[in-house]
Amino acid sequence: MMSLGRRVAAEALGSSALAAIVIGSGVMAEQLAGGNAAVALLANTMATAGGLYALIVAFASISGAHFNPLVTVTCVLRRELSLRDALLYVLTQIGGMLGAVVLVHAMFGLPFWLPSTKPRAGAAQALSEAVATFMLMLAIHATRRRSAESVAAAIASTIAAGYWFTASTSFANPAITLARALSDTFAGIRIADVPLFWLGQIAGTAVALVCLPWLFAEGPGATPESADIPQRGR
Repeated sequence: MMSLGRRVAAEALGSSALAAIVIGSGVMAEQLAGGNAAVALLANTMATAGGLYALIVAFASISGAHFNPLVTVTCVLRRELSLRDALLYVLTQIGGMLGAVVLVHAMFGLPFWLPSTKPRAGAAQALSEAVATFMLMLAIHATRRRSAESVAAAIASTIAAGYWFTASTSFANPAITLARALSDTFAGIRIADVPLFWLGQIAGTAVALVCLPWLFAEGPGATPESADIPQRGR
């Protein structure tokens, strides 16, 4: 196993890069789409999926490429990660993504402090986040014993699909939800709506933790195809 310092550094860099890709591509897409929201969302989707795939492949062998507090928590519950290491992972993920907001704003000449005013409220949004997060966990569970490239492809494809089949555009990550609340851009979310998204994300994770280990026959009777690959996600 890699040293804790290298794993935390990988989570910091990967989380920061992911948030920069999501938010920065949203800014660029909105600027170039000429008011066409569908074109802007498509561009945002493609950049996010491509960037997520590359980051997972790059950092999977170091930290597991979590980039998501909920993924880290599931690793703790599966006894794949200690509570101390998990706390450092989560703090690093949040810090890296918040730092990325400042970086993106600097690159596009926006104010560093620019909280989002974009409303994403209502039960439908919370349900969408629950579904999106469950689908993310499904992609992870279904491919976790395969190569990093297979895991990356499954997760990136799931997130890309979620941008279009969920009303919330598939945040599925508490850390990036908070980061996007601090950017009043295409990818933003009002700070007041963040707790609702978190609730949906936690609910989706809880359902996944109950259903997926049984569905994929994990436990003493399981027959792994290969050595376990640490969990990871957006």
